[in-house]
Amino acid sequence: MPEPLHSYSDSELLSLISKGDEMAFTELYNRYWDKLFFIAGIKFRDLAVAEEMVQDIFLDIWNRRTALNIIGEPEAYLAVSMKYKVINAQAKLKRAADYQKHALENKRPEDNSTEELLSFNELKGKLSQFVSKLPEKCRVTYQLSREDGLSQREIAIHLDITEKAVEANLSRARKSLRMAFKHILSGILYILA
Repeated sequence: MPEPLHSYSDSELLSLISKGDEMAFTELYNRYWDKLFFIAGIKFRDLAVAEEMVQDIFLDIWNRRTALNIIGEPEAYLAVSMKYKVINAQAKLKRAADYQKHALENKRPEDNSTEELLSFNELKGKLSQFVSKLPEKCRVTYQLSREDGLSQREIAIHLDITEKAVEANLSRARKSLRMAFKHILSGILYILA
């Protein structure tokens, strides 16, 4: 009769998880869920978001189970993953607050907000179209960076590629998007001339 999973080391559990063992994954999840939730809850103070962060970390482990290569203690890997999740979430909130503050400080007396919103939504729609036409690696890298707010290191871990590859994909994506918007701007200027 095999030993119960709670007697396995973290590394042994990861080895089983890499082979698709759901029971080993559940054991690892049960072993660390509360610790990660506590860290996120203390640092972020929003329990719903903290719970979502923990779920994201474990979902990422399961999705990358066959390519996951954790060097060192899995507990340390999980703690560092949570640290980066918290930092990114706080940075995202700060950017949103800074944008809101800037928008309030620079609000003009006349209210063109509906017109500006329509223009913004139109540009956002165009951007989405251009992003969807990027090569897959560039598109996924760009979306993880700009839409999900992941760092280059996190993207590299998530996609199991080097940080240099992430940097190259982002550079190609930005160049393609700049060119696409340059063509639109040229067309608008031609029409207005």
